[in-house]
Amino acid sequence: MNTTRNEIKARIVGTGLTMQETLDRLHRQYGWSDSASNFSNKLQRNSLRYREVVELADVIGYELKWVPRKRGDADDECRH
Repeated sequence: MNTTRNEIKARIVGTGLTMQETLDRLHRQYGWSDSASNFSNKLQRNSLRYREVVELADVIGYELKWVPRKRGDADDECRH
């Protein structure tokens, strides 16, 4: 199961945009390929770059933030 792909698709759908509308925005604003199959392959392979994720978030109305975990949380160990 590809949770990253599912998360990204859910965020896009949650905005009310289609995948193609999202790609059209990415193409206009950031020069991405407007090929749905190219984007779908990147999602399937988990090969989106960090910059691409930031740009994707931007066009669907999100911003990414780095938030430190609270000290003492059970999840404090580094995740790999």
